[in-house]
Amino acid sequence: MKNFTCNKKIIGARYYIEDTARDLDGHGSHTTSTAAGNYVHRASFFGLAKGTARCRVPFARIAAYKVCTALGCDSSAILSAFDDAIADGVSIISISIGSSYQENFEEDPIAIGSFHAMVGGILTVNSAGNSGSFPASVSSVLPWMLSVAASTIDRRFIDKVVLGNEKLLTGKSVNSFSLNGKKFLIAKKNSEPDSEKRSKDSVDICECLDSSLVEGKIVLCNGFSGYADYEGGKPIGSIIKDFDEGFPPFVSPLPSLFLSANDYDILRSYTNSSKIPKAEILKSETIKDPNAPIIAEFSSRGPNTLVPEIMKPYISAPGVDILASFSQVVSPSDDGYDKRSMKYNIISRTSMSCPHVAGITAYFKTFHFDWSPSAIKSAIMTSANPMKGSKDEVGEYAYGSGHVNPISSVHPGLIYDIYLDDCIQMLCNLGYDRTKVKLISGNNNSCSNTIDRSLVRDLNYPAFAIDVKSNTSFTIKFERTITNVGIGKSFYKASILPNPKIKITVVPKTPSFKSLYEKQSFVLIVTGNELPTQTVISSLLWSNGIQNVRSPIIVNVFD
Repeated sequence: MKNFTCNKKIIGARYYIEDTARDLDGHGSHTTSTAAGNYVHRASFFGLAKGTARCRVPFARIAAYKVCTALGCDSSAILSAFDDAIADGVSIISISIGSSYQENFEEDPIAIGSFHAMVGGILTVNSAGNSGSFPASVSSVLPWMLSVAASTIDRRFIDKVVLGNEKLLTGKSVNSFSLNGKKFLIAKKNSEPDSEKRSKDSVDICECLDSSLVEGKIVLCNGFSGYADYEGGKPIGSIIKDFDEGFPPFVSPLPSLFLSANDYDILRSYTNSSKIPKAEILKSETIKDPNAPIIAEFSSRGPNTLVPEIMKPYISAPGVDILASFSQVVSPSDDGYDKRSMKYNIISRTSMSCPHVAGITAYFKTFHFDWSPSAIKSAIMTSANPMKGSKDEVGEYAYGSGHVNPISSVHPGLIYDIYLDDCIQMLCNLGYDRTKVKLISGNNNSCSNTIDRSLVRDLNYPAFAIDVKSNTSFTIKFERTITNVGIGKSFYKASILPNPKIKITVVPKTPSFKSLYEKQSFVLIVTGNELPTQTVISSLLWSNGIQNVRSPIIVNVFD
C-alpha cells in the first residue's frame, strides 16, 4: 500500500467469510469512521459538505470484524465475531446490519451475540432497519441492545436544472458533476419498446436505453427502480420523476437529479413542445433545513410484534446525508458506470445513525467507564430531546425516546438498571423454556420467579409500552426501580404529559433520595375506557429542578 502512514486508529481487523479484512463496498469504512474517526480538516465529497469531519471521540480505537460480503451476512460469522470482540476486550460493539424482519431471539445471531456481550459488560448498538415507514418494520427488537432510528440533520442537498427556455427547476440529488455552463440535448425517446426485451415501463424508467437515441443526451426517467442502463445508453445525464419526496437523495453516477411530479411534468411538457429541447444540470448545493431533526422516511418503525412491551426503536440519531470515510476500491454511487474513487462519501441509512450512538456511548464511557450496558442505555434514552411528529404519526414507534443528546446523557440524574437475572426472567415470562434460554445465554439459567406473561412489561427499562384490545376498558400497572446517580440528597417530582384519552398515575409521585446509588421503586398506572384502534402517546418526567429524566408511555390499541 502506497503513501500510507499508520496512525494506530485501527488496532484489530478480523475476517470470517472472505480472505481479506479489506472493505470492498465502503459500508464498513463509513460506519467505523462515523463512530470513531479522527479529525479531518477540509473533508468533502468533491467539494460538497466541505468542513472538518470528526466523531464524538476522535481518539478512540477501532477493532473491525468483517462478517458480510456483497451477497449478505453469515450467521456463524456474526457469532464468531461477537465471541472474538468480547475476548478482545472491546468497550462497545456497533453493528450496522440486521434482518429484514423480526426474528425469534433464539434464531437471531445478533440477539445471541449481543446477549453474551451484555453479560460481559459490553453494550451493543444496532441499526433499527431501513424498511420504513411501515408499522412493525423494525428488525432490531432485543431489549438488551440499543436500537437506533435515523433522523435528518440541518443540512440538505438540492440540485437545479436550467431548461433551454431559461426556466429553473429545483430538485434533489447528491450530484458532484458540473456541466460547466453548457446545455445538452434532452432525449425525446429513451428506446423503442420491444415486447420481448424492452417493455414500455422499463424504457420509461430508464432500465433500457438505446445509445443511438440517448448517447450524449439527458434522459428523462419516469421513476427509478434502483437500476438505470447508463452503461448501455451512455447518456450525459438523467432527470428522474420523484414518486417519494420523503426519501433523501443519493450519490449519482452522472449529472442527475430527482424532480417533484409537478416539476417533472413541466420538464416533460417543455421537451415535447420544443424542437430542440436542451437543459443544463447544475452541481448540487446545500441549504439549511429548519425542520431538522425529523425521522427519516426510510427508518424502520415499531411496534415490536415479538415483545410489544419493549418499545422499539430506542433512540434516534443523525442518519441522513452523512459524510464519512469510504473505501477507494468501490465507486461512491455503487454503480458500475461510475469509475470514480473517493476517500469520503455521503450516505443515508440507519447504518449511519447507529455508529453516531456508538461514538456517543464511547464518549459517555469516558465519564462512567464502569457503568452497565443497561445503565448507559437508560442515560441515553432518558436524556433524549423530544422530536417533532413523523409523517405517519406513530410517534415514539418512529423515533423511540427522541433525538440523542450526548451532553445531557452524561449526567442523567436517575437510571433504570437491568441485571442478567432480569433478562432471564423476561425470557421465561415470554414462554422460553430452559432449552431456548440456553440457546441465547449459553448457560443453564433458570427462572427465579413464577412465570407470568403479563410481567414482561415490568422489565426495568426506561419506557412503558403495552398492547390493549380496542373497545375494552383497561388498567395496566408497570413496576420500575430508579437509581440515584445525580446529587446525593435529592428530591424528584413526577409529571405526566397530559393525554385526554388515558389517565396516568404515579405512586409515589415525589420520591426522595438520601445518598448516591440509592434505589426507589414506583408504580405507573395507566387506565383507559373502550378506545378505538390507535396509538396513544404520553410520557413520564422525573425532575429535581436540575436534571430531567423523561420516559415515553405508549398504548397501542389494536383490534
